[in-house]
Amino acid sequence: MAKMASPTETERCIESLIAVFQRYAGRDSNNFTLSKTEFLTFMNTELAAFTKNQKDPGVLDRMMKKLDLNSDGQLDFQEFLNLIGGLALACHDTFKRSQKFV
Repeated sequence: MAKMASPTETERCIESLIAVFQRYAGRDSNNFTLSKTEFLTFMNTELAAFTKNQKDPGVLDRMMKKLDLNSDGQLDFQEFLNLIGGLALACHDTFKRSQKFV
């Protein structure tokens, strides 16, 4: 029997994103979307440093509305990935700017 190769770092990251989404999705009803309450719980738990540094109390509501491309009041996995991708881009941009001064 052939031995299965260990998952790559990228594969583990994808598995992790799916697992995190599933941990929060479905607490209210639909297992495949984040409700507003689930989104807020996710943000306040998984991205607490970002959330705590916000001066504007309405920022999370606006983020949810902007991410909810089909305006159904829920975030599906694709909409969730748009959030993750946007955050990754912002972190990468910060990293690039910091490298200019090294």
